[in-house]
Amino acid sequence: MLKTKQSKHSKFSIFTLFFILLLTTNCNNTTSEKKVESTNVTDVNKEIPVYDFSEFEPLIYTESDKTYLVNFWAMWCAPCVKELPYIEKFSAKHPDVEVILVSLDFPKDIETKLKPFLKKNNITQKVVLLDDPDANTWIDKIDPNWSGAIPFTIMFNKDERLFYERSFENLEDLENQIRKLN
Repeated sequence: MLKTKQSKHSKFSIFTLFFILLLTTNCNNTTSEKKVESTNVTDVNKEIPVYDFSEFEPLIYTESDKTYLVNFWAMWCAPCVKELPYIEKFSAKHPDVEVILVSLDFPKDIETKLKPFLKKNNITQKVVLLDDPDANTWIDKIDPNWSGAIPFTIMFNKDERLFYERSFENLEDLENQIRKLN
C-alpha cells in the first residue's frame, strides 16, 4: 500500500511539474514572440534583392539632387563589419542621404547567414546583394582605380563622385568625407 501511495504521489508530482513547465514554456514563447516583434529592426531587408552588375549599375547614378552613399562590404570582412555601425549612425543623423549597403556575400547565405547578421547587428539600411562573377569587368566600371578590395564606398550626387577604398574610422570621418561633395 505504501508503494501505491508513493507511486500516486510521484505521478501527481510529475504531472504537476509537467503542467507548470508547460505553462511556463508557453508564457516564455509568448513573451519571446512579442520580444522578436518589438525588436525587429526593420522590414527594409525582409527581401534582399540579388543583382548582377547590369541590374545593379543604375543604383550608382543619379540625376536628382539627392546624395548617395553606396558601401560595398561582406560579412567575412572585419574592417567592413567594424564600419557598419558608423554608417548606421550616419544614416540616422543624415536621413537626406540615401544609403545602400552592397553585400558581396553568397546568395545562398541570405536566409541562413546574412539576414541573421543584419538583425543581430541592428543594420537598418537597405541591403542589396551583388552577385556577378565577372568582377574584373564591373569593378573597373565602378572605378578603374579600385583594386577590388573591400570595404569600398562611393559617395555621389548628380555633379560629383568620390571613391574610398578604405574603412571609415568613425562617424566624424564619414561626415568629413561626404562634405566634400558639392
